[in-house]
Amino acid sequence: MIAQGLIAALLLTQAGAVQPEGPQAIAGPTLSLEEALRQAQARNLDLKAARERLLQSRELSAEAWSAYLPQVSASGTYTHNSYSDVTFPEQYAIRDCGTPGCFFDANGNPQPAPPPSGVGGTATTLGIVPVGPPAVIAKQDALAAEVRATQALLNPQAWYTIASARAGEDLAAETTEGTRRDILFATAQAYYNAASLKQVVKVQERQLAIALDHEKDARVRFDAGTTNRVTLLRAEIDRARAEQDLKRAQNAYISGRVALATLIDRKDVAFEVTVPPHPTLPEGDSQALEEAALKDRPDVKVSALQITVNEKNRNAVFSRYFPTLGAFGRYDYANTSGFSGVTSTWAVGLSLNFTLLDGLLRESDLRESEAKVREAVATDASTRAKALQEVAQARLDLDSAIANRQKAKEELAFAQENQRLVNVNYQAGTATYLEVSDANTALLQAELSEVSESLNADLASLRVEKAVGAFDPR
Repeated sequence: MIAQGLIAALLLTQAGAVQPEGPQAIAGPTLSLEEALRQAQARNLDLKAARERLLQSRELSAEAWSAYLPQVSASGTYTHNSYSDVTFPEQYAIRDCGTPGCFFDANGNPQPAPPPSGVGGTATTLGIVPVGPPAVIAKQDALAAEVRATQALLNPQAWYTIASARAGEDLAAETTEGTRRDILFATAQAYYNAASLKQVVKVQERQLAIALDHEKDARVRFDAGTTNRVTLLRAEIDRARAEQDLKRAQNAYISGRVALATLIDRKDVAFEVTVPPHPTLPEGDSQALEEAALKDRPDVKVSALQITVNEKNRNAVFSRYFPTLGAFGRYDYANTSGFSGVTSTWAVGLSLNFTLLDGLLRESDLRESEAKVREAVATDASTRAKALQEVAQARLDLDSAIANRQKAKEELAFAQENQRLVNVNYQAGTATYLEVSDANTALLQAELSEVSESLNADLASLRVEKAVGAFDPR
């Protein structure tokens, strides 16, 4: 836990802390908890990425509807052939050339020569002659274009796909909401931690002031010959340790602000934090809090929506057993008329598709989708059970944290009174400096414990809010 690591970081470690030197150590205006949450909501990079994913998911319905909206396509080709235009006569006539065995050339002129080899039969003065302009069968530079339009009339699979897309958008929205709350919760935790570290700095500053006063008093007594050198050395050791502890506390406070600045995408830590108010606990008994958790927690909503999405995906697979009906229209153009004599054509019609056998792919997909539905149901039940367990555990942790905070306050009061009495006795000459040093150490531990337990109680309160789905800063 953050608070448990607080004392350990201050009292047991010296390495790994951010150095206070440089522009990052410069203090600035006070940043409130509300402002930190607002900046995290507006600037956190992970939250920005989640929102962009949400925008992407909102296109699911548009993509699903595309299967049911008109489809229009156009294409065109240009071809340059190695041969010249190819023509062929479209009409023929029978004429008398006046000479048996004559024939007509391609231009319709009679020729006295015999017909081509292989043409047999009785010689006659009649011949077949092409009349009218020839048809162009193929052009050396050929152009062709087509415009095609289709419209689905009956498509059961598209119906379920559209419904699944809508459920998927709701799922993405709840997922993003969960991400937003998690990021803001982490920001709140970081702020409370930084505020506690600032309190620790104040504690260490008071301890250093006490150590300096004791060192000054011990030196005066040593110079006056009323105390020995050991007492002065012990006072100097206490002062040096207090300076070291203050440096650690200052570095830890800077580290806490660095963590907070990262969450709000701030490039510097030139700000101060203040002690925020204790979190407001949700009202209601255990049953009311559990009902609120099952209703308001984003992860519970996500698990329920996942069942809906998987069910609709399964229905979409099952709909592939039904036929689809569509209408189409087509317009074609070519710069050659061919034997028909026209360069453009059109057609309209209906198309019916019915997959009779697809290699048992539908059956396999259906079994897979059924398994995904069962998985989602099991995950939803697990999520709900974990939500209830988190509510119960968070309330127990809060009860313990509040009790520990109260005891820490009592111990601090005892330590303060003990230090006061020991100092009075020391001034009266009835107590040794060792007793003074021990009293100061006890006071330091009590002050740090009070700060730590207060942080634990605040964080426990936040966890209760989060567990029941009530942590929702706007």
